[in-house]
Amino acid sequence: MSHESVWNSRPRTYGKGSRSCRVCKHTAGLIRKYDLNLCRQCFREKAKDIGFNKVCEHELPTVPPPARALSPETRLDRAEHEN
Repeated sequence: MSHESVWNSRPRTYGKGSRSCRVCKHTAGLIRKYDLNLCRQCFREKAKDIGFNKVCEHELPTVPPPARALSPETRLDRAEHEN
């Protein structure tokens, strides 16, 4: 048996070798979440078309924690201010 006949002779049905980017067929840096199956380079190119947008954490509106996460004293203070 020569090397050519043995190399990749069995089918790849699981593992990293079985998955590739649906655009460029690259196997490294694959984003599989939401069944995207895009490499990271193709994802950056196509992200706007797909509907992803970059969100900066410091630009998000701040939301106060829920009342059950606060201490009892803070809950009482908050209740007094609301009335």
